[in-house]
Amino acid sequence: MTYYPQKRLIVIAGPTAVGKTDLAIRLALHLRTEILSADSRQFYREMSIGTAKPSQEELNLVKHHFIDSLSISDTYTAGDFELDGLRLLDELFKQKDQVILVGGSGLFIKAITDGFDSLPEVKPGVREELNSVLVESGLGTLQNRLKELDPEYYKEVDLNNPQRVIRALEVCISEGKPFSAFRKDEKKARAFKTVKIGLNQPREVLYERINKRVDNMIREGLLDEVKSLMPFRSSNALNTVGYTELFDFFDNQVTLPEAVEKIKQNTRRFAKRQLTWFRKDPGIEWFDPSQFEQVLAYIDRSDV
Repeated sequence: MTYYPQKRLIVIAGPTAVGKTDLAIRLALHLRTEILSADSRQFYREMSIGTAKPSQEELNLVKHHFIDSLSISDTYTAGDFELDGLRLLDELFKQKDQVILVGGSGLFIKAITDGFDSLPEVKPGVREELNSVLVESGLGTLQNRLKELDPEYYKEVDLNNPQRVIRALEVCISEGKPFSAFRKDEKKARAFKTVKIGLNQPREVLYERINKRVDNMIREGLLDEVKSLMPFRSSNALNTVGYTELFDFFDNQVTLPEAVEKIKQNTRRFAKRQLTWFRKDPGIEWFDPSQFEQVLAYIDRSDV
């Protein structure tokens, strides 16, 4: 990548439903730049309503990248996003002084800003074996295996994400050492400056926004979207809040009101986990999403 010491990547991070999209678009229009999405579920073309993608009107206002870029049948990791995102930034910085990265997927934001540790090669057949266990015995079996082989990583990984659990187990089994032993969290040098903006609101305000968003999704046709994806429900991309609860509804395990309430509850829990992740980053400056002028002032006074 070309060295761009005067160029800035402006990161807009925060919990779901806080208002990241609105602020990012307003900022992009002001700065006359483009947006990279770091929402790992908005990548998928088949998942629109349940992932709260920007509307077509919003997409027409500002050029967005990595939205609708994949199918749910595609395998795509944060490591893939690191390579693709840096390659795109190399092109964009030839034309733009500032580019915006927005999303709530902390791992994918980290991929662009900090990179990942180099991990050992996985022995042939290990991944296939673990995927078979997932299908035949369920995620719980893999979670218990990870707890046994790497209790340290078990405490911090998103245990509901099969891809991350399997990735850690691959390394544990292949190397005979805990996955956490290979994690040094050393930042990789980047060819541009990063300015990190975090958005948050009082908990009761955020939770009310989440509840209203879920109700809106149901009105906009989330049930039909999820029903159309039933044949692909084993896809990792669909192991997502808003989809798994409605799969249970279509399986007659819960009523629709129960499923909707579960979506709201799980989304609130997800927002809490997102905030926990982002608060660990001392480089993030926090704002209310209504503080557009303050965000602009902070960006302006950030060293270039």
